Order: sequence, then C-alpha cells, then structure tokens
Amino acid sequence: MTDPLDDLKRAFDRATPEPDAERRRENLALAQELLSRNQGSEAERRRTDDRPNTWAGIQHGVRHMLNAMAPRPVLAALCVLAAVGLGALLMMVTRTPAPPVVVADTGAAPEPLAAPPSVPEEGEEESETDARAAESSDDADPLDQAEASAGTEREETSSSTTRSEVSLATDRAASASEEVAVSTVERVATVMAEPPVTVVAETPVTVTAQVPLVDKFSVAAGGPPEVPEVVPPAEATRPAEPAVVAESVVVAESLARATVSARTARSAAEPPVPAGVGPVPDVTIARPTNTEAFANEDASPLKIASEEPVSTFSIDVDTASYSVLRSSLTNGYLPSPESVRIEELINYFPYAYPPPGERGAPFRPTVTVSETPWNADTLLMQIGIQGRQAATDDRPPLNLVFLIDTSGSMDQPNKLPLLLQSFRLLLGQLRPVDEVGIVTYAGSVNRVLDATPATERSTILSALDRLRAGGSTAGAAGIQLAYGTAAGMVAEDEVTRVILATDGDFNVGISDPEQLEDFIARQRDSGIYLSVLGFGRGNLDDATMQALAQNGNGQAAYIDTLSEARKVLVDQLTGTLFPIADDVKIQVEFNPAAVAEYRLIGYETRALRREDFNNDRVDAGEIGAGHAVTAIYEVTPVGSPAVLHDALRYADRSAEPPVAAGRPGRSEELAFLRLRYKEPGENASRLIELPIGRDAGGAGSDQSFAAAIAGFGQLLRGGVYTGGWTFTDAIALAEANTGSDRFGYRREAVTLMRLAESLAE
Repeated sequence: MTDPLDDLKRAFDRATPEPDAERRRENLALAQELLSRNQGSEAERRRTDDRPNTWAGIQHGVRHMLNAMAPRPVLAALCVLAAVGLGALLMMVTRTPAPPVVVADTGAAPEPLAAPPSVPEEGEEESETDARAAESSDDADPLDQAEASAGTEREETSSSTTRSEVSLATDRAASASEEVAVSTVERVATVMAEPPVTVVAETPVTVTAQVPLVDKFSVAAGGPPEVPEVVPPAEATRPAEPAVVAESVVVAESLARATVSARTARSAAEPPVPAGVGPVPDVTIARPTNTEAFANEDASPLKIASEEPVSTFSIDVDTASYSVLRSSLTNGYLPSPESVRIEELINYFPYAYPPPGERGAPFRPTVTVSETPWNADTLLMQIGIQGRQAATDDRPPLNLVFLIDTSGSMDQPNKLPLLLQSFRLLLGQLRPVDEVGIVTYAGSVNRVLDATPATERSTILSALDRLRAGGSTAGAAGIQLAYGTAAGMVAEDEVTRVILATDGDFNVGISDPEQLEDFIARQRDSGIYLSVLGFGRGNLDDATMQALAQNGNGQAAYIDTLSEARKVLVDQLTGTLFPIADDVKIQVEFNPAAVAEYRLIGYETRALRREDFNNDRVDAGEIGAGHAVTAIYEVTPVGSPAVLHDALRYADRSAEPPVAAGRPGRSEELAFLRLRYKEPGENASRLIELPIGRDAGGAGSDQSFAAAIAGFGQLLRGGVYTGGWTFTDAIALAEANTGSDRFGYRREAVTLMRLAESLAE
C-alpha cells in the first residue's frame, strides 16, 4: 500500500523539466541588456555639477518634473488650488493655536501639537515670496515661481495639516464644479479675506502632481467632473488652448465657492469657537456616558431605644445588588457605594434555618443573639425566616409572559444573547400544564408569541431565536401589552407572572416613574405578579427595576452570567415564581431597660412607618416557596462601653420592665418581634409574635457567615460603625464558615472579598 502523497510527489517530479543552463544564460544576458538600456547606461553620463544643494536644488528638481509631466494650464490650475488652500490655512493658523488631541477611550492623549510659527504681515509675506522665487533660474516662468512659493509656505507649517486642508478643499471643489463661474480673482480674494473653514478628516487624501486631477475627484466625490483631459508630456510645450484655460479657471472658482459654502454651513451648524481655541486637530472620541442609577438610601442611623423603641420594615428577597457587586469586582473596580444594598448581599445565600411545620404559617422565624465580630461590646441580633418548600409535583400551573427588551442598547453579548440563553434554561423546568407568551418592545411593541403550552417547546424556542436587538425603547407600552396578554391567561388556582427582562433603559412611554409604578400597582390587584431581570452594565436603571418589582409583588434580580441565570431560574425556580406569603412586614420593639441603642443593618429602601405595620393597604415584600430571609440588628446593651449617646438628664425612668431571676440588672427580654403577612389572594393580614431573650440561641455557621457578609457590605459602603475591622477580618470569618456550600456560592464570595481587598489597596 502506497502513500498518496508520495505518489503525488513522484508525479510532480516527472512533470518538472530538467534545467537548461544555456537558456538560463541567454535569459540573464537579455535581462541585463534591457536593464542597461532603460537605465541609460549607454548614454552620456548625467551631470551633477549643475545640481545646487538645499532648497534651491529641490525647487529646480520639482520644476523640471512638473514641466515634463503636464501642460502649463493644468499646472496653473493646481497652483491656484494650492495657493487658495494655503492661504486659508495660514489665516486659520494665525487666528488661533491648535489644542491638544484628547482620545478618551484609550485613557491617554498624544502629545500636544506643536505651536504654529508666526506668520508675517500680508506685505511682508509677498516680499518674502518674491525673494524666494527670484532664487530660481532666470528663465523661470510664473508657474514655476508659484510652485516655489507654495513649497516654501508648506515647509513653514505643519505638513500633515496642510495636506489635509488642501486635499479636502480640493474634494469640495469637485462637488461644486458645475456651478456658474465667477471671476477667479474676486472669488480668491473673498476666500482670503474671510475666516477659513476648519475641516476634520480621519484619512487625509493628498493631491500630487503625479496623479491626474480627475482621478482625485473620482475618489473623493464618487465620480469624475468635467475637467480637461491631461496632455501627454510630449505635448506639454504646446500653447494652451482657450477652452482648457477657461475650464481650469472654473475649477479654481469652484474651490472658492465650495470653501465659502462649507464655511457658511459649518458656522450655522456649530457654535462659535471661543477665543484661544484653535482648529479641531483630528477626531476627539468621547467616552460613553454611564447612565446607571441605583436605588439606595443613606445607612440606617444609630437609634436610642428609649426614644425610638420600634423599628418597622418590609422584607426583601431581591439579590440584584450582589450580582452587580460581582460584575464590578470581576471587571476590576470596586462597586459604587450606592449600588451596595447589604440586605441583598446577605439574602443572596441559602441558609439552613428550621422550616415551618406542615400546618400553620407558611414560614418560621428563628432568632439568635451573639457577639458582634467588629465590636465586642455590642450584640448581633439576627432574625431568620424560612419559607415552606412546596413540592414540585404539587405546585399550581404557571402562566408566564416574557416581556423582552429588544432595543438597540440590548445588542451586546451580555444582554440579549445572555437573556435568550437564560430563558432557554427556564423552559426546561416547565411542566406540560404551564403556558408561555412572548412580548417584545423596542421602537414598537409586538406580541411575538400568544399563549402557548410549554409542551410546544420548539415553537417557543423558534420565537426566541427570531429576536434581534435594534431601535429605541418603549418600555411602558410593552408592559401594558404584556399585562394584557397575561390577563387572558389568568385562571383560578394558577400563578400568572410577567417577567420583564431588560437593561433598564426606559426612555419612551410613561416617562413619569410614579405613573408607571401606579400602573403596576393596579395590575397587582388582579393577581398578576411582576418580576424584573436586569442584564448588562452601562445604562442599568436599577432604581426603576427595584420600584417596578416592589410594586408588582415580584423579585428583582440581575443576571451577569449563565450560572446566575441557572441559580435564579432553575435552582430557585419555585422561590422566584411561586409566592407563599404576600406583604410580609417585620416590626421589632426594643426594651429600653436592656437595650440602650440599636441599628438595622441594611433595608434602607424598605423602611416603613410604625403605623404601616397594621395597615393592610400598605404594600410590602413577598416570600417565595423555600425562600430564606435574614435581617440583622446591631444592639448595644445598657451599661456597655460602646454606648455612643449620653444619657438624658430628665429622662423618664419610672417604667422598668421585669428583671430575670438571679440576673440583677439584666432584663429577660431584649426585644419583641412581630410579623405580618397575607396568604396569596387574601386581603387581610395575619400576625406572628415572638419575644427575644438575651439568652437566645448563639450564632451558628449560617449566622456567622451572614455577619461576615454584613461587615463586608459596610466596608464597601464606607460604614462608620465597624471600627478597625478590615477586609482581612471579613475574609477570615467567611472562610471559617463556608459550611457545606453545595453550589460554591460562599467560596465565590470569599474570592470577591479578596478582589475587593486588593482593589481597595
């Protein structure tokens, strides 16, 4: 068996003829003869003694080249073009210096342009030009003198800028070549007398004497204008015909007309250039504007228990802030303090709190009291709420409407493509009884897919695959159509939810955020929930996303990776989409006899007034199936050296709570916990009450890890209550309490802490 490559090689060898040495010598001799003939080696040796040096020699060579290339009329037209452009450039340079180039995208700017040389007065300039022209030979004609003058002026200015101005002025003359001609002298005088137009070009096109003028016009203007045909060099000494001279004049006048028109148009379109600002030196690229907006408030202040013993807030199961933090750190910068919501960092992680029983409330509260990691003289009181996990087979049918932002801002890999991949993961978790509808919004709103059973997976995937990003954003109109689609899917004992997926760019539609929130709140009463998924960075409108999710009885999450999409839409599907308790509120009353001061860590955007707790018309957060919610108070006991407020001289101390037996000076209760919630679909709330003793259970691994995350969040926000505690301390506490960490979320958090520590340094 032979190798086909070997066979092919042998075939090539057989087909290659043997080299002929005699023929090779003949070919080399012929090539040498042709080369010698073309190089003029047989002619008389060229003289070099008549070649002057420096600038006079350059003038002589240029003049000789131009005389041999083209007729004088064409060269005269080129001379006029160069003179007009040069005059405009000199006027521009005389007026203002050129500013340095700033290229913001690269983060560095090139060196400033050199300052232009001083320009003599008009009379002086003419005298100097005449003197330089006189240096040429006695038989030089006016065309030669003009070329020498133009060359001298070009040497005195920036060559690159001159070429750009003259070339672009020539291009503009091409488009104006069909206008009615006027006097060349009058038009050139007009251009020289008025301020020149400043033209910016990315790639200057330079006109040279070696390329016919018609070719340059063809490139710049898209087609050749009517210009005289270039005479071959052999006929260059013939007298110029009147028609040729007239058309050359038309070209020069067209340049003047185009320059004036361009200057007029630019003056009308742009504001006047301030004094001291020179011409635009190439392109200045501006850095894209970051329009991100985050919903947050100042950190909760330290409160005196005897003056404000009651703290009330709504629970929060959102996790968007943690994903935004991860996105920032993995991209090499610390998150902005306003993007850090500490409660969302804490609640990103699952905790093994004791679950509720089969009967009774759908969730169970657990309270622990332990020493504060960053202050040994205060206590951390942690309230953990664990929701009941619904059996997957027993969950109610689910009706989903995907409301997808397909505007132009979504045309990035971490936006629409990631969004579509995320929804494909979700489709794999649906049951045959579930239904899906798709609505898109950009410049217009479209219902891409009517209510379709989840069994028709190929139809749903095909609708997703057809989506493309482009156009402006009409977010509110899209929300209205999505709710209309969802309303047709509502049925008894079923869960209907709109999932809004966007980068948060709501710039068309209901522009008033309050009106948009009111619309969502009204739809909430019909039993349709709204969840918001954010994608991408740069124009993430986190504030609007949070407001819509809170008013829509839903959850807000930020998807920055496909792993995060799996966490939200697969691992926590039931908690994300199936609520077990609505309008969950927490109220803690602190005992002034045992607690001197306290502060709630996080939940700044979820604060409620004291009277809102018993008002069932006030909206609050929802708990989904299997959700865990954590809230942390830092408590300063009475008599602790950590107390920051001085005692009031006239405080009323008549009412003292009972003291625990055998523990003088220490109250049995630190606080009293109340929780209110509504069963889904009900209007009346239910109440849970629980006293919190000083000897409540201590911190376990879950509580210690939550404390580490709480301290980490305070460091990122520049908190003032953590004292000398550092990122290193937070890392050590988190590492010691990662626990089983089934999905690796806690180990990832430790890695992010280390990144933050490095970036903070």
